[in-house]
Amino acid sequence: MVMSAFVPAAARGVQVGGGPDAEQQCGETQLQWRRNAACAARTRARTASTSAAPPTRVLMSAAAESGDAAKKYDRGPRSTPFLDAVSSPEDVKKLSVGELTKLAHELRWEVIRSVAQTGGHLGSSLGVIELTVALHYVFASPVDRIVWDVAHQAYPHKILTGRRARMSTLRKANGLSGFTKRDESPHDCFGAGHSSTSISAALGMATARDLSGARNHCVAVIGDGAITGGMAYEAMNHAGSHNNRVIVILNDNGQVSLPTGTRSAAGTTPAGALSDYTSRLLTSREFLDVRNAAKSTLKALFPSEVKAFAAQVDDLARGVTSAGTGTLFEQLGFYYVGPLDGHNIDSLVRVLENVKEMPGTKPVLIHVKTEKGRGYAPAEAAFDKYHGVGRFDVGTGKAWAPPPSPGEEKKAAVQSLTATFAKSLIGHAREDNKIVAITAAMPGGTGVSLFGDVFPSRCFDVGIAEQHAVTFAAGLAVDGYKPFCAIYSTFLQRGYDQMVHDAVLQRLPVRFILDRAGLVGNDGPTHHGSFDLTYAGCLPGVVIMAPSDELELQRMIATAVGIDDAPSVLRYPRGSGFGLETLRSKFGETLEEMHNTAAAIPVGKGRVVRRRWDGESARAAKKVAIVSLGARLLAAVNAAEQVEMLCGSDAVAVSVIDARFMKPLDRDLLLEVADAHDVLITVEENAIGGFGSHVLQLLALEGRLDSGRLKARPMVIPDVFIEQGSQNEQYEEAGLNEHHIAATALRLVGREQEALGVVSASQMQRAGRTADTSTIA
Repeated sequence: MVMSAFVPAAARGVQVGGGPDAEQQCGETQLQWRRNAACAARTRARTASTSAAPPTRVLMSAAAESGDAAKKYDRGPRSTPFLDAVSSPEDVKKLSVGELTKLAHELRWEVIRSVAQTGGHLGSSLGVIELTVALHYVFASPVDRIVWDVAHQAYPHKILTGRRARMSTLRKANGLSGFTKRDESPHDCFGAGHSSTSISAALGMATARDLSGARNHCVAVIGDGAITGGMAYEAMNHAGSHNNRVIVILNDNGQVSLPTGTRSAAGTTPAGALSDYTSRLLTSREFLDVRNAAKSTLKALFPSEVKAFAAQVDDLARGVTSAGTGTLFEQLGFYYVGPLDGHNIDSLVRVLENVKEMPGTKPVLIHVKTEKGRGYAPAEAAFDKYHGVGRFDVGTGKAWAPPPSPGEEKKAAVQSLTATFAKSLIGHAREDNKIVAITAAMPGGTGVSLFGDVFPSRCFDVGIAEQHAVTFAAGLAVDGYKPFCAIYSTFLQRGYDQMVHDAVLQRLPVRFILDRAGLVGNDGPTHHGSFDLTYAGCLPGVVIMAPSDELELQRMIATAVGIDDAPSVLRYPRGSGFGLETLRSKFGETLEEMHNTAAAIPVGKGRVVRRRWDGESARAAKKVAIVSLGARLLAAVNAAEQVEMLCGSDAVAVSVIDARFMKPLDRDLLLEVADAHDVLITVEENAIGGFGSHVLQLLALEGRLDSGRLKARPMVIPDVFIEQGSQNEQYEEAGLNEHHIAATALRLVGREQEALGVVSASQMQRAGRTADTSTIA
């Protein structure tokens, strides 16, 4: 049976809000769900008046002085008297219900203007403005626990819980996290970043409450696709069977994390007044008392047929209002309420207050319909609802681009590695109709949406369901298809058991494409792809590749297409390619090689990028080899040049090898390099236990470390979680930039003073960049 929680509002007459903000409909971005039923009349019009109170804080958009055309979309308030009065949730409770609407209006524009300056997840936060205000009005955080699933929609929550002044640091080094974080605020009772965890966490807190005899409330806010994750249903199944009162709010905005590869034209219309009214009625104490009394009387006085009829009447009373939406949730043991207009604060407050006061221990699910990107016209009109954005101009809605530095030549745009993957795979798929692409709710982020535009019948977005994605891919491989399972490195952790048992153990040729491998920048530790070389590297029979640049990525896709007898992993970082000039000057790529990107690489074969162990270089006093896996190769080459410049190539000769493969290792090349050098340094963008560990294992087993002649050092992401910041800041913190690589080599050849100088110079450069950035901001 289809749940109306997943049916477009248009299919059942459900309006999301009223008034001018609701004019832009979700349109093609809505998922095409099957029509189920219709609710009744429309909700009352929502007032959107703003306060005439004297301004206490004036907010100006990025385009405030650029003329009327540049202010086209900047329709927010110039002052924020209600928001200025809020420094904690306690201040929200001092407002009247009527004033909450004005607070929400100011809060929405505070979020827009803050994210315009920092970048971040905008659309999801705009969709929960009214819900966030209502939650903090009704419940008493942090005593009452409010758990935000994924938590990329928690920006309004951060502002209302005392972090407004720090929003300019959002997703920056030493600033606010882009997600909830326990050590950031007591109001962040549970950290997030991955999906579908909120109900489990809230249920655990509710159980702890009941065991300790406390009386606080535990609320889970789940939505933006998180309800498609199987863990959410596991938690609901547990909650319904154990009768621990937990309140689940389903924020139903009709989207997954990013727009799915299958576009639809399903729209949204408002949630009817009848639905709002009957939902409030169903949760009121008076209704519960009457209903429970009637049910108990009927069951006591009448035969079983009448008892069954009484149950049907009770089900019908709620079914009329929800068009059957709550059937599955009720079967799981929840009391279902909804759907509600998630942008009508008056209705939200009354329903939440009623649910808060409901007697009993049965869990409750409140179904709330919201519009992602609501209140900001460019977001409402965009296909992705401005799910994730960089800095932008509020007045125009256009992305902000820094002006070129004086004298800087205009460079040709270099496409992202994600786009490089997608376009290369499309090329192979034109020649091989067995190639299919799979993603788990990240078609845009992985590039699979581009593949889907060309091959819609061979492209599958399974929702936030990584476990299913992996086993689904394995099933396709059984019957001879070539599945490319494109998942962010950090999210594949959720499908690890399936990777082991359903793909690797059975030697099924699933191609795991791990985007965002390594350090990802502003999204921070929840999204770093720091562990895949470690967790995949311990699995027998897996081919693991890591390209150093855009040309190598294309060659490795060709390699993966041809691997039909084993699972394979291809991991690459967030970011763009280097461009042809860098490839030529730093990596020695010839014009002919640059055009030959469709040629597969022999499995397990590395390449020498900088050879300094024979010829004239063989006479150098010390010889160092830097063996890089993946995109740190350019840093390794720059470090080699820096060391030779400081010491002289006759004193220290530095070779650079691109390993290409972690499994299988190029044993012959690595042993040759070990025999020809005094120092061997491995460099990788991964945690302990990855490429460096495999190389050291090889050297130890082959006796190359027995005599002490060879000094070997692995350079990895240190055994800590690297916090948010720019990727360059994170490389600095992790000790993986070119200066740290150079300093490591210098120390190992006895040049301690030069090593200290290199690190000091790097730190001074970093301080200068930070000062410049602060001045600009």
